[in-house]
Amino acid sequence: MAELTAHYVPLDVTLPPVPSTQIFTDQQWTTLMALADTVIPSIRSPTAYKSASTKVIPHSDLNRTLSTLTRSIASPDAATIAIQYLEEDASSNPRFREGLERLFSQYVHEEGRNGLAFILNALNTRAGSLVLTGSVTPIQDQPIYIREEIIRGWETSRLSPLRAVYRALTGIFKRTWVTFSPTLCPVIGFPRVPVHGKPANGCKYSFLQFPSADEPEIIETDVVIVGSGCGGSVAAKNLAEAGHKVLVVEKSYHYTSNHFPMNFNEGFVSMFEGGGAVATDDGSMAILAGSTWGGGGTVNWSAALQTQGFVREEWAKKGLPFFTSMEFQKCLDRVSERMGVDTEHIKHNTANRFLLEGARRLGYAAKTVPQNTGHTEHYCGYCTLGCHSTGKKGPTETFLADAGAAGATFVEGFRADKVLFTDTKDGQVASGIEGVWKSMDAYLCRSGVTAIRRKVIIKAKRVVISCGTLQSPLLLLRSGLKNPHIGRNLHLHPVAIAGVVMDEEIRPWEGAALTTVVNEFENLDGHGHGVKIEALSMLPAAFLPIFPWRSGLDYKMWAHKLPRTAGLIMLSRDRDSGRVYPDPVDGRCRVDYTVSTFDRKHIAEALVASAKMAFVSGAKEFHTTWREMPPFIRPEESDAEDLEGANNAALQAWIAEFRRKRPLDPERTMFASAHQMGTCRMGKTPRTSVVDSDCQVWGTRGLYVVDASVFPSASGVNPMITNMAIADWASRNLARSLRKDSDKTVLARL
Repeated sequence: MAELTAHYVPLDVTLPPVPSTQIFTDQQWTTLMALADTVIPSIRSPTAYKSASTKVIPHSDLNRTLSTLTRSIASPDAATIAIQYLEEDASSNPRFREGLERLFSQYVHEEGRNGLAFILNALNTRAGSLVLTGSVTPIQDQPIYIREEIIRGWETSRLSPLRAVYRALTGIFKRTWVTFSPTLCPVIGFPRVPVHGKPANGCKYSFLQFPSADEPEIIETDVVIVGSGCGGSVAAKNLAEAGHKVLVVEKSYHYTSNHFPMNFNEGFVSMFEGGGAVATDDGSMAILAGSTWGGGGTVNWSAALQTQGFVREEWAKKGLPFFTSMEFQKCLDRVSERMGVDTEHIKHNTANRFLLEGARRLGYAAKTVPQNTGHTEHYCGYCTLGCHSTGKKGPTETFLADAGAAGATFVEGFRADKVLFTDTKDGQVASGIEGVWKSMDAYLCRSGVTAIRRKVIIKAKRVVISCGTLQSPLLLLRSGLKNPHIGRNLHLHPVAIAGVVMDEEIRPWEGAALTTVVNEFENLDGHGHGVKIEALSMLPAAFLPIFPWRSGLDYKMWAHKLPRTAGLIMLSRDRDSGRVYPDPVDGRCRVDYTVSTFDRKHIAEALVASAKMAFVSGAKEFHTTWREMPPFIRPEESDAEDLEGANNAALQAWIAEFRRKRPLDPERTMFASAHQMGTCRMGKTPRTSVVDSDCQVWGTRGLYVVDASVFPSASGVNPMITNMAIADWASRNLARSLRKDSDKTVLARL
């Protein structure tokens, strides 16, 4: 049985201060917070104290709403908590504005800030207000019910900038509220730490520190690996155990298991790329990518699926026969065994059991998903914010620990600016990395002798880039490489999400995330493109913000249903791709990707199938992240034993309406992605790819890319095991080439 956590409190994580640079003027902030209070309003009765951000509803509606909330809150103070929850607005919580300040100053690119500032300024002029709101009265001076109508109107405005503002601001305000609300977690009963899982101390690491100096620090090594995630960690282990001098550098920082799970704000800032706020240029997709010690392997779930046969065949037909060889299978098995991957120790939580049962009742193919949990039970769904039990055997508990034991050295807080090359008669040879190191105190903007920022030059015989699909191509571009495929061929496994509301409380955050998969729809085009249906981690800050906002009261009442909600993802193996590129102002990663019509059709079919599974399993409501489609509400006369099953007339009418509309229009759907692949793809020739079959960058020697960016196309499964297996293959080959070079040097001296 799963062990229970008792009286465990994670260590606090210190965050860098919010920059003091003024992002918006006082007038712009006033307007922005008025908009925030419209999305997250204070809800009161007609006779209660009212402010400009108060949404007034009739006494009868308020009493009915309070009664609904109070019945669902497991606390002696349920009535008081319910009132506080409804009365809370954005302005009443000082941390809300602080969260916005951090977001806009650190994570929103200049183009986005300037665009929003332009809209805010226009709203404060008579002419601009008339165009944008239909009234010369500034929006912050309008009553809140008028503000709600205005914001809802922006969603379908003829002006595309207003539609973009609607998507961006409602998303930002929902996310900020869920992250910082003092009342949400008490209302839904979400505990600060998981109730299951015994806290444990993880592997200990030490990192090189550099003294302050004006001149660069120079280090020499055999191999420098840039990035500590799934690919880099496997490469580090293999190369160090082969006897080579290995240095792993990571731009982010290490946190011990005693800091896990972090709270929402700590976790997003400390462990995710872009503070967890990376989005595509069109605003239709939120992208979660790890940026911490251990990379994505520290914040992902435990799903450990091997590359499927039809994908291996596809890659082999592209001139890469390794993928159908037994050697690749050995690599898959080797990395799986090191992490203790199996299905024998899985205990499904309610959401995953619901998914399996729904599939069984409809005859859909489904199976248990192997987990990298060290051949033990791991009943905890908080690992997106770090695994406090160390039961998830990601890079920090396996490959990086092995690398350290074999003599590898580590540096945190190092941002690689460019690869260094030596020009020879045979072309460019990678000779190291140049970048800037920041001590933890410098990162936290502290003063004192330990707050050091210093240029570091690392000289190496081989350079391995493992920065991830978003960052590896940008490093290659900063290094002067010109291959036109760098940054292109981006695959994201786009997902739409469904929220299935049950009658009973299921506490969906308890238990392991994603232990089942419905694979009935994974090959809808006959060429390996389709959708998998999976359960997902139900942490409020990762789940709630992606669902539609229709009004402030509606959204608060949707959020309070989380304890009774199972979350499902429709994970598409996308055929069509996008690109990443550097922001022209500051060089940060930008993502140009819109889910294609082809891939959206597949996701829509999976949503229909999920609605059927939900219905036959007795669900009361079925919500999607497509704003245009109202949720399906089960008729009161229909019960879980409805003999019509998925043929139920009300359900079929909803499905018909779903299909009649333009399903999943990107402007009115919020997609998400936790898998990024393909931006430095592997291939047979530089005319079609960035790296060769050994992961060496075309047109160079000694420079390798070893992460999911080398995938020839989308993997169709959670990419961790495929990524690690490729890294296992490439690093073993690299170790042999280093050994040959060493032998040649010895012979030359004889």
